[in-house]
Amino acid sequence: MIRLRTLCVCALVVLFAGCSRPPDRGVTLNRGNTADIKSLDPAFIEGNWEAWLLGDVLMGLTTEGPRGEPIAGAATKWDVSPNGLTWTFHLRKHVWSDGVPVTAQDFIFAWRRELDPKTAAPYAYNLWVVKNAHDVNTGKLPTAALGVEATDDKTLVVHLEHPAPYLAELMDHQVAWPIPRHTYLMYGDAWARPRNYVSNGPYLVKDWIPNDRVTLVKNPRFYDAVNVRIDTVNYYAITDSEAALREFRAGELDSQNPFPNDEIDWMRANIPRALKIVPYLGTAYLVMNFQRAPFRDIRLREAINLAFDRESLTGKVRRIGETPAYHIVPPGIANYPGGAALDFQAVPFAARLAKAQALMRQMGYGPAHRLGFTFLTSTNPDSRRAAAATQGMLAKIYIDLTLDSVESGTFLVKMQQHDFDLGFPSWIADFNDASNYLDLLRTGAGENYGAYSSPKYDALLAEAQQQTDPIVRGRIMERAEQMALDDYVWVPAYFMVTRDVVQPYVKGWIPNAKDFNRTRWLSIDKSTGSR
Repeated sequence: MIRLRTLCVCALVVLFAGCSRPPDRGVTLNRGNTADIKSLDPAFIEGNWEAWLLGDVLMGLTTEGPRGEPIAGAATKWDVSPNGLTWTFHLRKHVWSDGVPVTAQDFIFAWRRELDPKTAAPYAYNLWVVKNAHDVNTGKLPTAALGVEATDDKTLVVHLEHPAPYLAELMDHQVAWPIPRHTYLMYGDAWARPRNYVSNGPYLVKDWIPNDRVTLVKNPRFYDAVNVRIDTVNYYAITDSEAALREFRAGELDSQNPFPNDEIDWMRANIPRALKIVPYLGTAYLVMNFQRAPFRDIRLREAINLAFDRESLTGKVRRIGETPAYHIVPPGIANYPGGAALDFQAVPFAARLAKAQALMRQMGYGPAHRLGFTFLTSTNPDSRRAAAATQGMLAKIYIDLTLDSVESGTFLVKMQQHDFDLGFPSWIADFNDASNYLDLLRTGAGENYGAYSSPKYDALLAEAQQQTDPIVRGRIMERAEQMALDDYVWVPAYFMVTRDVVQPYVKGWIPNAKDFNRTRWLSIDKSTGSR
């Protein structure tokens, strides 16, 4: 396999020897990223690799601290009304990178655009918590009806549909980032091209070479620029994690996500200090397409759940410490009892397999009449290995999977367009609340890949939203999760861990459950050594 670099093509085995690199601009950090970004416009990004990059450039009302925790960002403080329905954010005095002040109107403009149905922003539903946002997003109300107002340039008042204790954390998600109203009015959607781009975060966009890298440079007008110690950061789009590890070992990369699971034994023996593995607020799962007839039969969904060997996948195939999943919401979610589970969790696997085979025979399948459909995965080597393992598991219940492996960006598009039979996505929390997972199964939600729809399920989530008591709210959401599990909507696979390798000379990298390590907090000290 080869990869393209600017003006030259270099074989991976020689680690791009002789390829052009961007010129040195002071202290430089080279970050290996999962894939190329779709856009520099926050309205259109979806993957965590895109949020890692753009979060160095744009800043919401809140932002991530050194441990991924929400801290003051564009706002210095906020007030919450006693009923939890009105939040008032007080913006700090700061400017866009072209010197124009950042105002509350920039946020209002960005949110209205995000929710405008013509924009078709995939994460717009995360703003439905704002008053009238759902009706704006579905075209029932004009964007001017959105429940936000600027009482002055530095005060943003947000009115909510229901209490949202997680709102401060949601405000550091890309769906809530501002865009520069003045440049958008000048260039339209072309505001997000590098030559027109202005930012309010610690970095500026210098270059974007598609399928290669995005180069960012320090923003001298950032309000805390004096404490930003990396001058240049290159985000390299590397879809092959094995190739990325070779670059990391050669010193071409200072950090990389993900690493190849198959090399975990070597990494533990040879570069243990570089491994950054901690529990992650993420769930990997198999999803079935309810728009296709076979998956409307609950017996098939139950059989696939029963035959899927989570312990073998995590313990023998992946081997990096992930936990087998028997529910949707991962451990560690705030204000959530976490008691929902698939009903067969305690059943030995042999008995599960026998029941799955019996269910398939009830549907008319067996050794002489097998069921076949496609299985969508990404081209990442670890995804291919997991797919092959799943193929073997389901073969035991008379299902023949045809693997459809595509690169990460295409995978996401096909999932959203419901262009699959069985898929293997994952979900990483946008904010630490069970609703962020359970909303994935809400009717019409943008990331409801399987197009599941249940009025009873939707009603439970709506009931939970109106609760101000976190204990009551958590119990109602738990009932919704159990309802989805009883309907075998997903095949929960495993609860994720972070998969970063970081050179020991990169200082300030603190592994955390959100896996956000903004370049703003990092520095380089090569006197530390490379191992």
